[in-house]
Amino acid sequence: MNAHDTVRPIRWTPQGLQLLDQRELPTEVRYLDCKTSAEVAEAIREMVVRGAPAIGIAAAYGVVLAAQEALAEDATRWRELLEPKITRLAESRPTAVNLFWALERMRQRLATAGRDPVAALLEEARAIQEEDLAANLCMGELGAGLLQEPCAVLTHCNTGALATAGYGTALGVIRSGYASGKITHVYAGETRPWLQGARLTAWELRQDAIPVTLIADAAAPLLMRRGEVRWVIVGADRIAANGDVANKIGTYGLAIAARAHGVKFMVVAPTSTIDWQLASGDDIPIESRSHDELLTVQGVRLAAEGVAAWNPVFDVTPAEYIDAIVTEHGVVHGPRPDTMARLREKISAQGG
Repeated sequence: MNAHDTVRPIRWTPQGLQLLDQRELPTEVRYLDCKTSAEVAEAIREMVVRGAPAIGIAAAYGVVLAAQEALAEDATRWRELLEPKITRLAESRPTAVNLFWALERMRQRLATAGRDPVAALLEEARAIQEEDLAANLCMGELGAGLLQEPCAVLTHCNTGALATAGYGTALGVIRSGYASGKITHVYAGETRPWLQGARLTAWELRQDAIPVTLIADAAAPLLMRRGEVRWVIVGADRIAANGDVANKIGTYGLAIAARAHGVKFMVVAPTSTIDWQLASGDDIPIESRSHDELLTVQGVRLAAEGVAAWNPVFDVTPAEYIDAIVTEHGVVHGPRPDTMARLREKISAQGG
């Protein structure tokens, strides 16, 4: 780790999986022990762990626990008993494609696991975690290379170490950019209703001594109009084959405002986030969550009784509003079907 990279949210121990409980940040730093696959699924569902890459990593370790449980229940029928446990993990969050990618990779490893399936699955889960960290370090350098001169940037939600194996996607670019002198300051949108920007991104950047200013989500267009930022840098939860991007609710509005004010828009995500089976963002399922997340804050009601709420968790930004998609396999400038197809060819050529 360097001076701007100190946070790690996922730990595997002989006792099970430890997840930094992101519901408690920034007031308390506490790791939650998950000793069963059901506890991992619940932790994903309840946003103990969040961020597409981190969800995938946690689910991979959840499969390790599921295999341990199935073998303990019946050593002759353990494969049959394992499948419902994997299904429960798959159902924990519907939008983050990394979840399904990681579970499919674990299934493939299981097919060749041999006489010690738990050891084989643990090796694969660790590989997924280590590869994610390496990808983030690579994307950090590639994304920082797009910044032509020192500037301030705006980010949304949390796309850092807390959302990944470490270093981060969009925050990985910010870490690399700040270390190289390309980024002078970071503005973080608060990201209602879960306040990931306020609670997580601002906390994470402070841990690593990167200067950050928190703004209300609605203040972003004014910040752009005043010329305070040159880039918006965000992550992604799913990317369609044409370059449309599903990300935290509010990303679409930022992209429109950025285009109107001449601000560049960068999406940073590993290629595991790309769903090549989806032709466009119109096909991406959008998760909705409880109305209470909008109507209350930490159990205190903000709106009058009887008021309804609409709480989509993600929106889709059309590729036409995106200047660059940064992946560990390279940068897609001006994402559209043909430029995305060239990225897919490059991944295949590299054995990805």
